[in-house]
Amino acid sequence: MTLRNSVGRAVARHGWLQALAVTLAGVFAMGVVAALGLWAAGAADLPDGAYVRVVLATVVTAVGGGVELSGDTGGLTAVEGGLTVVPLSVTLVGALVFAAGFLWPLRHRQVADASELAGWAARIAVLWLSALVALALTARHTFSLSLGDGAVSDLAGLFGIEPELGFTTDVPLTLAFGVLWLAGVLVLALLCSRGAPLPGRLLRFRESARPAASAMVVLLLAYVLLGAVIGLVVAVTRGQGTQTLAVILLGTPNLVWLALTLGLGATWDGHAEGPFGLPMPQVLDQVMRSADESTVNLGTLADYDGRVWWLVAVDAVLLLAAAFVMAVRSPARVQLWQHAARMAVALALTVLMICLVGRISAAFGLSVLGIGDLGGGLSGELFLRPRIWGALGLALLWGLVTGLLGALLTLRVRRTADGGDPALGGPA
Repeated sequence: MTLRNSVGRAVARHGWLQALAVTLAGVFAMGVVAALGLWAAGAADLPDGAYVRVVLATVVTAVGGGVELSGDTGGLTAVEGGLTVVPLSVTLVGALVFAAGFLWPLRHRQVADASELAGWAARIAVLWLSALVALALTARHTFSLSLGDGAVSDLAGLFGIEPELGFTTDVPLTLAFGVLWLAGVLVLALLCSRGAPLPGRLLRFRESARPAASAMVVLLLAYVLLGAVIGLVVAVTRGQGTQTLAVILLGTPNLVWLALTLGLGATWDGHAEGPFGLPMPQVLDQVMRSADESTVNLGTLADYDGRVWWLVAVDAVLLLAAAFVMAVRSPARVQLWQHAARMAVALALTVLMICLVGRISAAFGLSVLGIGDLGGGLSGELFLRPRIWGALGLALLWGLVTGLLGALLTLRVRRTADGGDPALGGPA
């Protein structure tokens, strides 16, 4: 009877209603952040009631879905384009809500059966997929496109052309990436949370993987917090409140995690032309518009603003702090070289994640009667992509050094706390 009651309580804690609450909370949180960010960016003024559909499309792209742009009128005009960018502020909020909701029924437990965890995750996944289908099918819209003044506008008026721009989402792609995103969030939640239970067979990984994973989460969140504080200071001191708020609500991680890789010495390739603007420091926009394919690293950025070298110092301080956190949460028997190796692997995986989700690709083109690129800001291209192997190599090097230093610092702190090191003032 006791076993049956225990099973009943476990099912109650992990039932469909609880999974529905987690899913709704995650989708709602992402929608609110996207809506506020787009409102601050001026999207509420989009024609033909496109604002709500753009909000839904933003949520879709936040989990890896793609948005395609297209439009035409009777073959006389053609609008083509595509957008691949992840609004990581929306992504991060959704990940935190889903992770918290997933872990909440599992708190105060050290061990959980694998089937129990799988069943709980599967309930959330089924409802999440249903929500994604609804979002992807709804996140599409078509609205009229203004041609402005000039030759293209004159041609359009002559032939009575009223171009329309539409966007749609790729439903299969959205579902595939959405499932992968949720799986990654739930696995990382179990891996990073100090109080989350693990199946008995995986307990041996708790001492090796969990401190490193949690240290990387602390590192990424610290960068986001620092970026948000800097953004608020800029908003207050420079009077660009709504624009800065839009950046904070939509792309703070995009900016600060890019800065993390640049501080390590990584190089990105980028280009910007046409109407595309970058919601980021002007120095990056200047570099990306300087050539057909620009090299973006500390050296090229410093040619425009020498203050970018401070990124190296910020990286050094925060990485050392993360290594210290990792070492403190590790058992005392862990060797120094093990700390260094684990920090190197964890940082390399973190940088790989940033490189995969931080890339940007956008293109837009309009032609009338086969005539395009006539000026007036009717076409453009934007891309930003990393040199992954170089970034991973630098991450491994930084991880080894900071991991070793963090472990040494932890060792000294522990000796001081134990009072057993005469060189540090403790008793002989």
